[in-house]
Amino acid sequence: MTVEDESGPRVERSLPESGRMERVAPLIRRRIAPNGGPFTATGTCTYVVGQDRVAIIDPGPDDPGHIAALLDDLGPERVEAIVVTHTHRDHSPGARLLAARTGAPIVGCGPHRAARALAEGEAPMLDASSDAAHAPARILAEGDAVSGPGWTLVAVETPGHTMNHLAFALPEADALFSGDHVMAWNTTIVAPPDGEMRAYMASLEKLRGRTETTYWPGHGGPVQEPARLVRCLIGHRRQREAAIRARLAAGDTRIPEVVAAIYQGLDPRLRGAAALSVFAHLEDLVGRGLVACDGPPRLDATYAPA
Repeated sequence: MTVEDESGPRVERSLPESGRMERVAPLIRRRIAPNGGPFTATGTCTYVVGQDRVAIIDPGPDDPGHIAALLDDLGPERVEAIVVTHTHRDHSPGARLLAARTGAPIVGCGPHRAARALAEGEAPMLDASSDAAHAPARILAEGDAVSGPGWTLVAVETPGHTMNHLAFALPEADALFSGDHVMAWNTTIVAPPDGEMRAYMASLEKLRGRTETTYWPGHGGPVQEPARLVRCLIGHRRQREAAIRARLAAGDTRIPEVVAAIYQGLDPRLRGAAALSVFAHLEDLVGRGLVACDGPPRLDATYAPA
């Protein structure tokens, strides 16, 4: 899931089409689920890694048609592992459909979990987007791997978008499957309590130290200069934080006021997502003592400079 951001580091000029299998690298094929929209680009990218005995990354939503088409594409090839980056409903429910058809184990991220407990009177903002039924056969932690003939997928813990988010390195291709953590088509939504801005920023900093030359994200096309984009994303988030603090200094006290001021021209369908991103920054700023709040940080709280 992403939020439209007119000042973010948008570097992609075209988006890949859904509905067909495409070989995008010698070891990687991609079929995009038909769930396109303002939060998903042309749909969720399902990746096939390897040949003959393969791994499938992020089978996507609960869409029997997408799973059937994926298996038709594979023909007699054997699915060795079903790998899931995180538990949003556009990524993980298809894993259960695929497991039922193939008998392959579901591995990767653990069950869905929130970044924190709900504050008094707070409603779960992205509850409808969370896949509470996800129950993998094997949970992968940092450095754990699943492998097959000619391929190895190594887990990289990248919490923030969700707290169980994993990326997966493919050393044989010098590539990283970045899930929804880093994408070229748009910036990533971080929405408390489902996600957490502090964790997200730490995960971005973590990726700064990696050397993969291509990222394959959960939506949109590949990230061809990932080190550059990660630096841009970190800088953009810091600029967004500064803009929020400036609005508070100018007298704004509520999240809708801040959103209206700094997301001018935003698609109206994405105002709610923008509010959640501002909320994530404010929660982090309150935790760091840089912003004051009239109680625990909430969407409807009142904020001011500390």
